[in-house]
Amino acid sequence: MALSDDIDRILISEDDLQARVAELGNEISALYSDEDCPLLVSVLKGSFIFLADLTRHIDVRHEVDFMVTSSYGAATESSGVVRILLDLESSVEGRHVMIVEDIVDTGYTLEYITRNMRTRGPASLRVCTLLSKPTRREVDVQLDIIGFEVPDEFVVGYGLDYAEHYRNLRFVGVLKQQVYARS
Repeated sequence: MALSDDIDRILISEDDLQARVAELGNEISALYSDEDCPLLVSVLKGSFIFLADLTRHIDVRHEVDFMVTSSYGAATESSGVVRILLDLESSVEGRHVMIVEDIVDTGYTLEYITRNMRTRGPASLRVCTLLSKPTRREVDVQLDIIGFEVPDEFVVGYGLDYAEHYRNLRFVGVLKQQVYARS
């Protein structure tokens, strides 16, 4: 059975994703045109595909680093308890930092990460997210750059997963409820 058989519908096509990511890259390039080598922090695992495409559209010198957090496990709802499983290799002190997220829904993970980052003394701290689910927001978080707003449905593809599956889909789709209901 193909992975796409588990998708109820395509929410954002591959072409729309690629066009918007190019626009975001241009926006980030303009934002950091006068800054010395900003640091883009990818929150793994979900944002790695987004970051890979995004970084190729950024036309200023920059660096990337990675952080792994967990608040979902194999569930479809955030537990609200955020853990850092892998921290940055780079120091953020005195640097311009942009957190790159795949999706912000409740806001708990992002709120935890931004609070943690601010204690490290960055020159500035911004957030770029591919997807935002404002109707799910339980914590007020600042989003500086948003790719798409999506409805309150469980989405997968383009890096987003369910139980570590579906990341490789070239689009963002809504997962059929019976797929995660049977788990």
